[in-house]
Amino acid sequence: MKRDFTAAPHQLWVSDITYVRLMSGFCYVAFITDVCTRKIIGWAVASTLHTDRLPLLALEHALLTSGARRTSSGLTHHSDRGVQYVSLAYTDALVAAGVTASVGTVGDSYDNALAESINSLYKTEII
Repeated sequence: MKRDFTAAPHQLWVSDITYVRLMSGFCYVAFITDVCTRKIIGWAVASTLHTDRLPLLALEHALLTSGARRTSSGLTHHSDRGVQYVSLAYTDALVAAGVTASVGTVGDSYDNALAESINSLYKTEII
């Protein structure tokens, strides 16, 4: 992506996971955002960071609600290098959907700045 956060609809999605502190511990939230519209098109909440319970559910939600499952040609999914996003299960799901994977450099939040800003807004405005 090279920090270029411009794209046509369903051309580039960014994704990230954040946590929310609860009285009983933590819950985790995964968001997928369409770069063009800045709309959250997929999300999931779980009590664990397991790939199959959090980011995969957010990806499925994004594919179903956006209609991208039918038109995923040319779609790129960008994320940080979190273990959930580079896992075999997540990579296989992207390949099966016809989506190209993109990951940022290690330890550089600027490569995924749009997704990080969504997390910040969620925590500031909602939580």
